[in-house]
Amino acid sequence: MIPYGRQSISKNDIKLVVDVLKSDFITQGPILDKFEDNLASKVDAKYAVASNSATSSLLISCLALGLSKGDTLWTSPNSFVASANCALHCGAKIDFVDIDLDTGNISLERLNEKLISAKKTNKLPKIIIPIHYAGQPTNQKEIWKLSKKYGFKIIEDASHSLGAHYQNEKVGSCKWSDITVFSFHPVKIITSCEGGISTTNTKSVKEKMNLYRSHGITKDPSKFTTKNGPWHYEQQLLGYNFRMSDVHAALGLSQLNRLDSFIKKRNSIAKRYNAKLESSNLQLPFVKNDTVSSFHLYVVQILNKNFKSAHNKIFKSLRSAGIGTNVHYIPIHLHPYYKKIGFKNGDFPNSEKFSSRALSLPIYFDLTNKEQDFVVDTLLKILEQ
Repeated sequence: MIPYGRQSISKNDIKLVVDVLKSDFITQGPILDKFEDNLASKVDAKYAVASNSATSSLLISCLALGLSKGDTLWTSPNSFVASANCALHCGAKIDFVDIDLDTGNISLERLNEKLISAKKTNKLPKIIIPIHYAGQPTNQKEIWKLSKKYGFKIIEDASHSLGAHYQNEKVGSCKWSDITVFSFHPVKIITSCEGGISTTNTKSVKEKMNLYRSHGITKDPSKFTTKNGPWHYEQQLLGYNFRMSDVHAALGLSQLNRLDSFIKKRNSIAKRYNAKLESSNLQLPFVKNDTVSSFHLYVVQILNKNFKSAHNKIFKSLRSAGIGTNVHYIPIHLHPYYKKIGFKNGDFPNSEKFSSRALSLPIYFDLTNKEQDFVVDTLLKILEQ
């Protein structure tokens, strides 16, 4: 099976992990600090706080911005459920903004309309999470302008877009957001086995995230409310055990050194797909002129009039041929849990249409030209049938 994505582990990756395993600290040691500092520097942010998953990073980001009961968070349905679940874990309400069919990202037109309506009814969101679908950055500058007008905070869900650029700014710099979250799941751009990280330029936000990821406990004497000896520590809020170990951080740190080559290879694979599929009856991924995509996913859309039946047929045929295509994503609002809280079919038609005609083709660092040619040739034969 040729998977749609997979990790690339080098000898240097293994060496650094083994070195940490042989060291005095396999968790809460210096490698985690180094990984955070190096990643923050790589994306031009001041601070970074790593956790055991991007899901955890989304949650502590929401908490650090004060999301709680009575608040509302907006995101788009074209994502994994974690992008919305973080709001519910905070006791807040969740709502969605439909997507642009070309990019799969949040639609600025729909967002504008929804904000105008929400202001009239005094139901503006406290936080909006724009999702960088497949590695294509969202139009952050325009969303930032709207945040100043309507008073909401921004958490970029950039789980797909480490290494991407938007208007000559690195994704993660937080120039047009309060926090940016990245994922290090094995199919992402770099991996730490499991893990996530939040970048920010605000020291108080960084300190809050640090507290929430580690039981709400501080060991910083300057933050103590009382003093009781050199062993003293304090729990100052209700936090979680979301820490990333130094073993995981070691892998992430080593992988970070390969980020530029990962992005170059993924864009090369995408360019090759584009050339080979340009005459097919498929809509190919759209990349805006002012952006560089990280191409976490290479997603084509089926343009047949009967795309729903064609979608099912092509998916099954590719899988039968040993090609691990996938659908990203089932729209969040169509999951049974979200239907139970009031969402229904037809609420966000673009997200539903996108899901019913999208297929992710294999794209990862170690994909060979021979494997890619097999994917293309097989797909074209299926489309001809």
